[in-house]
Amino acid sequence: MDEPVLLLDNPEEGVRRLTMNRPEKHNALNDELRSAIFDALREADSARDVSVIVIRGNGPSFCSGYDLSSVNNPVERHSATTDGWWSRHVVANWFEMWDMSKPIIGQVHGYCLAGGSELAAACDLLYVAEDAQIGYPPVRLMSPPDMQWQTWYLGFRKAMEALLTGDAITGIEAVDSGFANKAFPMNQLDKKVTEIATRIAKIPSDLLALNKRSVHRAMEAMGVREGIRATAEIQALGFHQKSSKEYMKLFKEGDVSKVLSDRDKPFGDYREKD
Repeated sequence: MDEPVLLLDNPEEGVRRLTMNRPEKHNALNDELRSAIFDALREADSARDVSVIVIRGNGPSFCSGYDLSSVNNPVERHSATTDGWWSRHVVANWFEMWDMSKPIIGQVHGYCLAGGSELAAACDLLYVAEDAQIGYPPVRLMSPPDMQWQTWYLGFRKAMEALLTGDAITGIEAVDSGFANKAFPMNQLDKKVTEIATRIAKIPSDLLALNKRSVHRAMEAMGVREGIRATAEIQALGFHQKSSKEYMKLFKEGDVSKVLSDRDKPFGDYREKD
């Protein structure tokens, strides 16, 4: 039988852990995995015995982004497929995670790219391996990000650099920039994240919900929700550009791995790193 694309366990009392399980694809987000993640998040958010949720990835990476080798549909929620539907529905998904009562922890190692970085950004806390690679390479030939977290987490200068180059930052740099909370050696990451989640679970769930909500409401007062929605509309314009149309056409005509390698070869990074 095929392995499930998402594994669930409870490593400690009050802690629900979701493990993305497409290691051969670096946990690329296809319809099945995205649907499973949100089903599991909604169930955990309603469960009385769950206080905190952890999302991590099996295999060499946390998540390499959306699976460009498959057709991606709005499986998480209904979305009329009018112009710009993809970015709007993606942002609505990540906002749903923000709006859940239970704190969500992202545990990142290996590649955390494109849509994978958006998933990480939607988590309330983020702990990373020191050598993780976090970036948004689609800006090189496709479009700006669906959920433009860079400006809010990295600040103007570093966000501008990230979007103009598509370069990755390491886990240590992610902490220094404010995107992640702490970085650990890879062999300590599981243990450290479980310890932090267990510590959070000691606080009553009703107070955790208020504490989480108070941070999000403060960010919303500063315009984060409106800002991300506005940049999602700009992302939709990307697919109308000549260079993006030519690039997207390649995915229908050839091998996805080769298309991505050709994109990154001039930069000498990601799959083309020496």
